Amino acid sequence: MSIVQDFDLTHLDCLLRRFGTRPRALDLDTRLPELLQALQADHLDLLPLPGQGNTLKRWQTLARIAGCDLTLAKLYEGHTDALAILAECGAAHLAADGIWGMWAAEPADARTRIVGREGTQVRLQGRKAWCSGALQIDRALITAWDAQAQSQLVAIELSDPSQRIQADDWQAVGMGTTTSVAVEFDDSPGVAVGAAGQYLSRPGFWHGGAGIAACWYGAAEALADYLREHCRKPRADVHADAHLGAVDGALYGARAALRECASWIDRQPRADASFEVRRTRAQVEQAVEQVIRHVGRALGATPYCRSSHFARLSADLPVFLRQSHAERDLAELGRQVTAVPAGAWQL
Repeated sequence: MSIVQDFDLTHLDCLLRRFGTRPRALDLDTRLPELLQALQADHLDLLPLPGQGNTLKRWQTLARIAGCDLTLAKLYEGHTDALAILAECGAAHLAADGIWGMWAAEPADARTRIVGREGTQVRLQGRKAWCSGALQIDRALITAWDAQAQSQLVAIELSDPSQRIQADDWQAVGMGTTTSVAVEFDDSPGVAVGAAGQYLSRPGFWHGGAGIAACWYGAAEALADYLREHCRKPRADVHADAHLGAVDGALYGARAALRECASWIDRQPRADASFEVRRTRAQVEQAVEQVIRHVGRALGATPYCRSSHFARLSADLPVFLRQSHAERDLAELGRQVTAVPAGAWQL
């Protein structure tokens, strides 16, 4: 696998336009696998790796995809994140053709255990929740627990018959097409990737978390464009203008935070980025919430009812945004801030 460093955003935009443009959303229920395969065939899944000088370009690509459709972005981000993780863990040779997912949710009622091991070959038992794209992708990286209660990254093939997909509980409207279902393992095969505990301890864990914020930003930017187009019409609407001003201020701050974070990561790619990423995610999350509020108040019900692209983004974005843990993340950020020396906020 070769990761492209001079990624062509123009090529990406042309491909997305081939599959559908605003105001009509992509019919991703039927065309999502086709679009993902087209992206891969054109090597548009080989993003610059984070921390190698082009982190911003990586996030710009994720934002572009998110502005098109968040279901596509969810699966595309998971695939590209898995490729970056394989490269970081010295396992790029495992990246075969097909679409990958990255499943690391660890709710108390759904844990996958390693019940057998011979070298890197492992056997899995248990259940994995929040498996986005399980019905649409080919393979995945998952977190599983070994006999020493350590988290181990494992690569799995979703075609293996010992696995069973549980889709009954998936009732989502927003982000519904991701089919983030549960997968049950019954002595299922897998391949251990990297060392135990490496998934969480590696620098790229936080780099990937900021990539999620880039997706939030890209979707909010697309919604904001509807308001900007409305305000360009030759009629006086001072209230819409005020909402657009608020949206611009919010997006400007979030964009600055993402750009600064990307630059910070490229300057020190091996450093612990948890503080920088947490504060960036907080900034972007707050900005996105403001955009959703102001755009909706300015435009009223019309785009929710007459633009499938706007309606789909508006339904999906609040759900995708909940990949943030809200006050839990803010509390952890606050604890980190207490260790920052006085004067750190000075201009």
